[in-house]
Amino acid sequence: MARNTKQTSAKVATKASKALRDGRSSARTKSIAGSALSQTRKK
Repeated sequence: MARNTKQTSAKVATKASKALRDGRSSARTKSIAGSALSQTRKK
């Protein structure tokens, strides 16, 4: 299995975090946001 080397930028991670916290976001949006956050660099 190939290793995923993609990383989400800090700007996109911030927007994804806001989408997850927004109660008006659809399930699809939250799924995409979660996927983006899972690819962020760990500090």
